[in-house]
Amino acid sequence: MPETISAADLRDRIEANDFDVLFDTRAPEDYEDWRIAEAENVEYSGSDDELVGEFDPDEYETDDDVVVTCASGRSAGLFAESLEEQGFENVAHVENGMEEWSLVYDVVSISTERDDLEILQLQRRAKGCLGYLVGSKRTGKAALVDVTRATDAFESAAAERGYEIARVFDTHIHADHISAGRDLAEKYDVPYHLGGPANTRDPDYDFDGLEPNETVMVGDIAIKAVHTPGHTTGMTSYLVEDEALLTGDTLFVESIGRTELQFAGDDAKDGARVQYQTLQHKIGTMPDHVKILPGHFSVTDCGEYIDVDPGMPMFSTVGDIWAKNEIVQLEEDAFVEHMFDNLPSKPPNYEKVIETNLGVYEPDDEDERNELELGPNRCAATEDSAVADD
Repeated sequence: MPETISAADLRDRIEANDFDVLFDTRAPEDYEDWRIAEAENVEYSGSDDELVGEFDPDEYETDDDVVVTCASGRSAGLFAESLEEQGFENVAHVENGMEEWSLVYDVVSISTERDDLEILQLQRRAKGCLGYLVGSKRTGKAALVDVTRATDAFESAAAERGYEIARVFDTHIHADHISAGRDLAEKYDVPYHLGGPANTRDPDYDFDGLEPNETVMVGDIAIKAVHTPGHTTGMTSYLVEDEALLTGDTLFVESIGRTELQFAGDDAKDGARVQYQTLQHKIGTMPDHVKILPGHFSVTDCGEYIDVDPGMPMFSTVGDIWAKNEIVQLEEDAFVEHMFDNLPSKPPNYEKVIETNLGVYEPDDEDERNELELGPNRCAATEDSAVADD
């Protein structure tokens, strides 16, 4: 029988270059829309247990180390068995396929100046989502920011370092993934925070809103709410001890946040002007040393990473961004026009995801939640990096 491996095992094998070929047995249109960069497409039917696409086994060596993935695990397992029947000796398939791959996390430490402060960056490598743990080492209290449905990754990061979860934050009403922030806050009976201006989105639940410039403590660590509208009206960044700004979808390492997911029609350009004011007069005026810790990084449909390496810290500084990011260097009118040139396609199912995060829609089951989230985030205003080459 073929070996069954987890999606985390697949990540480790990719990092170690520990296979010869990775097959993806989904339909070609699904493969083209979102895939692992190293994967080759061979369509195989999990329902009919038969090859649909073209596959010539003579193009490969029977002693090749082969890994197979698919949407949810069934097709990959059947194709792996077929390969063994054809004489392939070293075959493994990914349990739960791309659905599980979508939830794989790396936990990376971000350096800090203050000895008592610990910041962990949780990187969801398949979708490009970034979440955070902000901890006070002396008191053992921690906050979690932008928690996804993979709550075990966040809870394990806290537990392994001996932290008690004291607060949960979301930077905004997300459009690309389902937030589990409220669920986790309820589980631990702690405050769930959004910026107070998130009320402009009419969420159908109560939350502990933070007004602009309001500060709360996590142990001995101060976290200040900075209203940074543009991506959404309620977008709020969190300034941690004047060292790091968790910017959500306002500003990324390689780009900036798009504005037309909430704003539409004639309002779209008004949203871009709001984004410009936020960048220039709220973030751009901060000290150069402040670290920018974004809510996302860019992953192409082909599975390529833009200006980042998973498993390594993903951040920049105010000084570096304003020196190198060509978009933030534009004058206001040029900035607004640029925001609507060559926009990437919108995140899959984003309207239904927003409704879920507003509390006005409840997915039927876990299968629907998985389906809503499949694919990379597309929250940046550009498909390519906006950072000028050195």
